[in-house]
Amino acid sequence: WAYRTEDFGRTWQRIAGPGQGIRGYAHVIKEDPVNANVLYLGTEFGLWISIDRGATWAEFKGGNFPSVAVRDLAIQARDNDLVIATHGRGIWIVDDLTPLRALSTELLARDVAFLPGRPIQQRIRGNGGWVNGDAVFVGANPPDGAVINYYQRTRHVFGRMKIEILDSAGKVVDTLSASKRKGINRVVWSMQTKAPRVPTAAQAAFSAAFGPRVLPGEYTVRLTKGEQVIEQKLVVGLDRRATFTVDDRKAQFDAAMHAHAVFGRMTDLADRLNGLKALALARTGALPAGDPVKAQAAKFADGIDALRKEIVATKEGGAITGEERLREHLDQAYGALMSYEGRPGDYQVARIEALEAELKAVEDRAAAFIASDLPKLNQALQGKGLEAIAMAGAEADGARLAAAQ
Repeated sequence: WAYRTEDFGRTWQRIAGPGQGIRGYAHVIKEDPVNANVLYLGTEFGLWISIDRGATWAEFKGGNFPSVAVRDLAIQARDNDLVIATHGRGIWIVDDLTPLRALSTELLARDVAFLPGRPIQQRIRGNGGWVNGDAVFVGANPPDGAVINYYQRTRHVFGRMKIEILDSAGKVVDTLSASKRKGINRVVWSMQTKAPRVPTAAQAAFSAAFGPRVLPGEYTVRLTKGEQVIEQKLVVGLDRRATFTVDDRKAQFDAAMHAHAVFGRMTDLADRLNGLKALALARTGALPAGDPVKAQAAKFADGIDALRKEIVATKEGGAITGEERLREHLDQAYGALMSYEGRPGDYQVARIEALEAELKAVEDRAAAFIASDLPKLNQALQGKGLEAIAMAGAEADGARLAAAQ
């Protein structure tokens, strides 16, 4: 049982009991310091929450919270978190009570609605750590992204459901999978662009596995649920501890996206070369050994492969083998840019420009080689009744052929 007084104890009203679906005897009850209509009740068998000052109650099951004795509750004002002290299951924390405080009878009647959350800041990233011994417990950090809260009256069953992030110009910058369950839902947006397209090589380009974080500013969250579309503004800010400005972040973002674009050009060229090589060898694969056209195709493929080796390393080991090419050098420069979100050094910007110039030189040599040698090879192929290699579609056709082999 739990009772409420509005007159400092002269009279009491029962607000919680088995008749309202509450299980277990009460250990603790707390009133929310921001919204007095929100109450938190800890019993021997869990946590119950009311948003209407005790008229109705719902059992808290977020984060797979177990059926466990809740002995005490504390509300942290600065972070708006609810700290739950259990008997036997340790300390639990409900991150950010802001969505709960926003619930009302009117909002609960809607089919779907956005809920407010805490201000979104791009926290400064740090690397490091140390090896822990046995039996060391480390709690999970908060999500490294923007938390989007929304409410659904019932589980979504039919029709599409998605969440899109739009920039200030109305351009879609990311699409997220939306949780379809009823009640309060949380989805985390990474606030990152897509990773760059990187040409395949002997080893992974580890730094290029991630895209840069978007710039601070105002974005729009658009939720599509069947035929319904709702939107909410989302403001992304810098970490309050950051020593750099938004202009510094923009300089870093522009430099990283410049490298991102060079990766894309590099990948396009490498894919085109791989496609041409695969097609040349496939066209003459059925010809007998020693056939001059087969030898011509092999020579053409060798020339294409030599150009490809100017772009990517073909031996594992990187600096150990002494084989680092444009892709590996760009991966190092991109990783350095991504390691700090403040203004990049002039030498870093110049390094990306220098690598882009080297790539342009390879693109020019590749274009000259293809222009001079491909027509000759096509003429020889047609002389054998074989299909010529068309530049249009060579990249895709060659990639499919290489994958099949």
